[in-house]
Amino acid sequence: MSKKLFVLLSVLLVTVLVLAACGGSKATPEPEKAAPPAAEEVAPTEVPAEEAAAEEAPAAEEEAPAEEAVPSEGVVTLNFVGSGPGAEAEFTKQQIEQWNSENPDIQVTFIDGPTSATDRYGLYLQTFQAQSSDIDAMQIDVIWPGDLAEHLVDLNEYGAADLTKDMFPAIVTNNTVDGKLVGLPWFTDGGLLYYRTDLLEKYGYDGPPATWDELEEMANTIQEGERGEGNQDFWGFVWQGKAYEGLTCDALEWIYSSGGGTIISPDKVITIDNPEAAAALDRAAGWVGTISPPGVTGFQEEESRAVWQGGNAAFMRNWPYAYSLGQADDSAIKGLFDVTSLPGGEAGKSAATLGGWQLAVSKYSEHPEAAAKFAMWIGAPEQQKARALNLSLLPTVPALYEDADIAEIVPFMPNLLNVFTNAVARPSTASAPQYNETSTIFFSNVSDVLTGKMSGEDAVATIALDLEDLLGFESGAP
Repeated sequence: MSKKLFVLLSVLLVTVLVLAACGGSKATPEPEKAAPPAAEEVAPTEVPAEEAAAEEAPAAEEEAPAEEAVPSEGVVTLNFVGSGPGAEAEFTKQQIEQWNSENPDIQVTFIDGPTSATDRYGLYLQTFQAQSSDIDAMQIDVIWPGDLAEHLVDLNEYGAADLTKDMFPAIVTNNTVDGKLVGLPWFTDGGLLYYRTDLLEKYGYDGPPATWDELEEMANTIQEGERGEGNQDFWGFVWQGKAYEGLTCDALEWIYSSGGGTIISPDKVITIDNPEAAAALDRAAGWVGTISPPGVTGFQEEESRAVWQGGNAAFMRNWPYAYSLGQADDSAIKGLFDVTSLPGGEAGKSAATLGGWQLAVSKYSEHPEAAAKFAMWIGAPEQQKARALNLSLLPTVPALYEDADIAEIVPFMPNLLNVFTNAVARPSTASAPQYNETSTIFFSNVSDVLTGKMSGEDAVATIALDLEDLLGFESGAP
């Protein structure tokens, strides 16, 4: 193991231990991933990345023909920090093995970073503040481009525009800071409406709700019917109501779909203080204790899924990861549900909060061109397709949602194209580098509305004033 890698791993271990001691939570549970190919099919999977890279380089001249050998001083070594539990990390290692075999002059080592986004963000900040070259390329969350932009290279300088022209525009815009593409979209995520197909049919509905009014009516009817048949634990609609980042996602969907804007506009105008946003929050507060459990104000993703997957809800707002879990053999609702776009306001304007992960290159890397070349390879449509087929990770390339192979292996994925075409980004870029504080102000006040401590009108006014003080932006209409 190189001295450089040893230092990086030492920093990583100390960082994880310190952050773990401070506590931390994961905003969105990771999806259950498909198992990677068996070891006998892809032997390098079982080899640690740093060992595999060493094995692929000729150990001595007699081990490889002279014309194939690459002088050691001509080999560029890169460190890529990624993450993902189990199959995701293993499959990324396999893709890196493929890269290393095809690019003997640029060898990439996989560093398995903290799975917790909070912990990983801390690791990156520590490395950047030291202006360390130990990390060359990395995986970053969709809400980080604005906060980390000053430490990342502009990938457009290395030809990334040729890739991003075929990707979801909303994600590309989210990852572009002051005209610079600091994150290459890798895989995406977005809020979805899960619905019980059997119960919609049972109660005479032809399809899922298109508006929030329709959802409320259907949820009430189905809830009353199921309780009348003896299931007193049944609820119409479950979602994420705890005061955390997940509530920012849910509430942004309610507000945007109702014509209330995006909290802060891309041109840095605070737009939250408007009647449509206030009404959307009041509407959601009305769900608590009626079509949603009183305890929904403490729900994160997994609490919502537990109610839903136990067969005790007609509708659920959640991320795509819950689909494969709901179709598992031990699920009470296997084969009894589907997913669609979230409802909209009176005009049916649907919105899904944008999630997902991007590829970035540190500006402190000694080899930014090589790191960008690798990032664009592993983020290209061919490798995104492989990740969709093996891990059910959602591509950032719209054309892949019409791919026949993906449609056969992951049948729910083609139905999500419209969701991600219309995804709405959180104001992370506009409020950078103070997005975390911005989101905390927002979800804390939204939580007060849901728990009956204030009205929607008072909440949006308070949010606007607090954001003006924090960011120095002016308020205006959406």
